[in-house]
Amino acid sequence: MNLIVAVAKDWGIGCENDLLFRIPDDQKYFRKTTTGKVVVMGHNTFKSLPGGKPLKDRTHIVLSRQEGLEIPGVTVCNSIAALLEEIKGYNAEDVFVIGGEKIYNALLEYCTKAYVTKIDATLPADTFFPNIDEIPEWELVQNPEVNEHDGVMYRFCVYERSAR
Repeated sequence: MNLIVAVAKDWGIGCENDLLFRIPDDQKYFRKTTTGKVVVMGHNTFKSLPGGKPLKDRTHIVLSRQEGLEIPGVTVCNSIAALLEEIKGYNAEDVFVIGGEKIYNALLEYCTKAYVTKIDATLPADTFFPNIDEIPEWELVQNPEVNEHDGVMYRFCVYERSAR
């Protein structure tokens, strides 16, 4: 399983159930990376999608403790065990955790690759991603050139979990 996230300098990812930054190239990167794949998210993240509807050309799985939750066109799992069972039917390389904070924290240990857009700026945030630069089993394997949008610098980094 993989994850994809955009983080501020302080590893902030959102505020009031919305993204901190809207960078067109990051949105294209997210779309290119996840189209045709399985996206796993929490219920609040799903509700924050455009129109509160599934993203085009992706399989959606929502992890929620809310028993009996039904969302048209979405598979709902009520536990990590149920989610892990559900994703066995897919190639692990095709599964992407897309948020939010609680889901990233719960599933980080099951992920082997992290696609992290590192944004060289901060904004007020109420949700954060773990600083994987400080987690020994995560290694930065791709740290490409810096890009810029409206004066904000960012880069598309890739981390891999080592077998330590």
